[in-house]
Order: sequence, then structure tokens, then C-alpha cells
Amino acid sequence: MSLQPQTIPPIPEETVRVARAIFPSGNRYMRLRDELGTIYTDAQFAALYPAGGQFAEQPWRIALLLLVMQYMENYTDRQAAEAMKTRIDWKYVLSLELTDPGFDFSVLSQFRQRLIASGQQEQILGTLVQICRERGWLKERGKQRTDSTHVLAAIRTMNRLEWVGETLRAALNSLATIVPDWLRAHVPMEWYERYADRVEDFRMPKEVSKRHALAEQIGADGFQLLSMSRAEDAPVWLCAIPAIEVLRCVWVQQFVLMESQISWRSDDNIPPASVLISSPYDPDAHMSIKRSTVWTGYSRPSHRNLR
Repeated sequence: MSLQPQTIPPIPEETVRVARAIFPSGNRYMRLRDELGTIYTDAQFAALYPAGGQFAEQPWRIALLLLVMQYMENYTDRQAAEAMKTRIDWKYVLSLELTDPGFDFSVLSQFRQRLIASGQQEQILGTLVQICRERGWLKERGKQRTDSTHVLAAIRTMNRLEWVGETLRAALNSLATIVPDWLRAHVPMEWYERYADRVEDFRMPKEVSKRHALAEQIGADGFQLLSMSRAEDAPVWLCAIPAIEVLRCVWVQQFVLMESQISWRSDDNIPPASVLISSPYDPDAHMSIKRSTVWTGYSRPSHRNLR
């Protein structure tokens, strides 16, 4: 994927007309665009992309959506991408035609990975801090943060929460197909609501304590399912189901179980990305970095049996 910095387009006339008709006094997103502009430019992110290859989505738009608007709504990547397609005020901020279909939600995580791998994450917050200084909203010797380490840590934890939640959901769906009667007889009723939808469609809690509580709840449910699959009344081949084996491996990587006490591993106490399972649907795929390229997949074709 390549980057060709472009001039930031003005807001399309039809988008302005409809947005003003619906929000005569504007709203916080329209005021954000009117007061601060686009905040970011393509040129700031040129180093994240190689010179050749497929044309990239404009990074100023991805950065504004990912790092400002998504955070304001506490949206998952999937929810943010959906809002970009459907919300007129977001199209206003992002200079999009009303009919613009947006882009796939995976673009957001790919951009996030590029930022982290390149070490340029601090300039994101730095740009916003500089604008606030210029507007007089931040004073010298005032209380302010000029680093984004805690933001990145929260994002990484959010992704891990999505992975473990979706891993458990995938295991339950697999059992629902293979042994539906056994599953109905053993799983608690509240699991049907808790794991009915894809985890990324939920609004994950922002508070650290609530994220840890959610992680430990998912961890406890996963260990309970693993225990039931090894019970004497369970079919002897249940543990051999691929989704159950993936669940077991992910739980070893993400949780610690000592004397019936479940602990969510810290970000610095998990395996390296080269062995960390990134998806319950393809456990052989891992996050890899080579120079300026970041991807979740395979380093060499021999790492996977292609059929």
C-alpha cells in the first residue's frame, strides 16, 4: 500500500447543505471541523507507507476517525467504520460525499499497527496538543499530558479483549454445530446473551477496572468451558475439536490460573507477536513486521498448508 499525499478536499456542497438542514446550530463534530479543520495532513504520515504499491486511503482522514472521533464515541473499529458510512455529521467532518461508502474497518487496525511499528504515535497527540496551545486552551505550567503511552496501552488491551471474547464465542459456535444437545445441557443461560454477537460490536468499557473485570469474566467462562469439555460425562473427543484447542492455547497466552484464581496477563507478560494467536479463525496467522510493513498473516508460504 502506497501513499501519495493529496490536498485535503473541501466539504462537498451537498453534504454541507444536508448537515446544516439537520443540525441548524451544528453539533460537536461539525464544530470540531469548523474550529479545528482536519487537524492532521497526509504529509505527516508519509513515512508509514512505501513509495510504490496499492494506493492508500488518505491517512489524515483515518487518523481523525481513529484517534479522535472513534474515541469520542467509544466505538469499536467496526462501529466507527459503520458510522462513517451512515452518519451525515461524520461525513461533514471527513469531507465525504453523502453517497461515499467509506472503507473496511480493518483499515483502522492496520493504520494503528503502522503507527506503533514506526514509533510515530507521539506525534499524533503532539499535533493536537500544539493546536490547543495555539488556541490558548493549554497554558504553560498547566496540567497536561504530552505522551500517548497510556492511550496505546488501552488500545492494545481493547484488542486483546476482543480476541479472547471472540475466541470463546467461536468455540461456543463450533460446539453448537457439532454437539448442540450437549451444549444446551451444560452452558449457563446468560452465555447466550453474553456471547451471541461478535465482540467488536460491543462498546468496550474505558475504565481500567471495568476492562479487567470484563477480561476476568470472559476468562472464567472460558476456563469453565474447558473444564466441562474435559469432564467425565463429556464426549472423549470433545477436546480434539480445533476451536476448543485454540481456546485452550489462547487462554494459556492471555490468562494465569493459580489456585482457582484467574488473572488477566499484563501487556508485558504475553508471548511475542510471532507466536501470539491473533485470530480464533486462523491460529497460524501472527502479526509480523518487516521494515515499514506491518501485517497479520504469514512470513513464508511454508508456514501454512495451502489447499
